Amino acid sequence: MELRISELAKQYPASGIRKMFDLAAGYDDVIALTLGEPNFETPAYIKEAAKKALDENYTHYAPNAGLPVLRQAVADRYQSYWDGYKADNIVVTVGALEGLTLCLLALLNRDDEILVPDPCFANYYGQAMIAGAKAVPVPAHEENGFNMTAADVEKCITPKTKAIILNSPCNPTGAVMSREDVLAIAEVVKKHDLWVFSDEPYDAIVYDGVEAFSMAQVDDVRDHVIVLNSFSKTYAMTGWRVGYLLVPDAAYVPKFAALQEGLVSCVSSFSQVACAEALKSTDCVKSMLADYTRRRDILVDGINAIPGFTCAKPKGSFYAFVNIKAFGKTSQEFAEELIRGARVICVPGTAFGAMGEGYLRLVFANSDDNLKEAVRRIDAYIRKAYPDMK
Repeated sequence: MELRISELAKQYPASGIRKMFDLAAGYDDVIALTLGEPNFETPAYIKEAAKKALDENYTHYAPNAGLPVLRQAVADRYQSYWDGYKADNIVVTVGALEGLTLCLLALLNRDDEILVPDPCFANYYGQAMIAGAKAVPVPAHEENGFNMTAADVEKCITPKTKAIILNSPCNPTGAVMSREDVLAIAEVVKKHDLWVFSDEPYDAIVYDGVEAFSMAQVDDVRDHVIVLNSFSKTYAMTGWRVGYLLVPDAAYVPKFAALQEGLVSCVSSFSQVACAEALKSTDCVKSMLADYTRRRDILVDGINAIPGFTCAKPKGSFYAFVNIKAFGKTSQEFAEELIRGARVICVPGTAFGAMGEGYLRLVFANSDDNLKEAVRRIDAYIRKAYPDMK
């Protein structure tokens, strides 16, 4: 029987990550370096705050834009960006992804174009499709550290371009935009009067003294910038589904809140109380970052010792974007080969855009032992299957 589904559902892009899980289902003892979430439990003080909130009967609907206690806590966190951020500038969302949905629905019209980096978080394309907009890829080349340049952004702008997504630190590449690159793109934004959706869920996960500089910190372009963030990555709270938007003018917030009412109503009250408590400390973030740094080095140093692989150390997030062009195979072909030959699941770079061809994304948010074993398996397979590879 033919399914009676919409054109949107027919065309919505399937997850390349999910495809790899499905392909690996028939194999035993696989190591998955695929899932983009911390391999830590939510810190105890946050869980205790949620339990206390439940006991205090935070079990009812919350305001559409969020509880005042969390909106104020978020505003306080961003005083280093701009001391003009107040609680009224904050919208609490069901993760950063729903925040992006709100931005697209509130600020773009059907057939408008939004620029996205290529490679990028694959859901950008699907979210644009839901809003009736078109995501236009801007190439982010390895020789530029997988960052978009102002010149490349300029080349992709048309009369229909209304917005651009910045994602720094980046999923899938681990790239972090320099202050100079952000300022250069800010000039393009001003010239073409674009909205900027600055997607920053990995802003606290940076290495080697690198700064995650946001366009929201640039005074003369801040009124173009909406910051999207969440508690998922920084506080190991992926399943809680709480994020937020920082909107430069509080006059926009009622429009976002109205759309929120129609989509999800609100974020659960007790979760918001727990997130407000989360922001009172960064000790757990520092501890997780130390582990991520060590695990990044285990994976990247190990991969770079394998013939045919090259990988620059990511400056942020917990992803390594590995160059496998020496093998002369597509990313999809090679990823499937590693499942069969090494029992390691990776994500082909093309799951994140056409510029991902020739790359694999490996996640190092995993245990030290699993990372070492994955490297060992890949190394053993490559040396056996490609004895002449240098």
